[in-house]
Amino acid sequence: MAIESIIAQIDSEIARLTQVRALLANMGTTGSSKSKAAKTLAKPRKKRVLSAEARKRIADAQRKRWAAQKAKAKAK
Repeated sequence: MAIESIIAQIDSEIARLTQVRALLANMGTTGSSKSKAAKTLAKPRKKRVLSAEARKRIADAQRKRWAAQKAKAKAK
């Protein structure tokens, strides 16, 4: 009998959580109740574009770091 009561409690908890989830899902879909944070998250971000010169500077700096690491490893 104890197992049946536990199963009944679990079923009632699942039903309660399902109702809460449905309420929360409906709150997020109504246009007038959207929060300011949700509106800002919906905006797509602009693609960041680097110039060819900037990409070259970054690549050169990375190659310099790699060379320094390689030299450090050889010195050991």
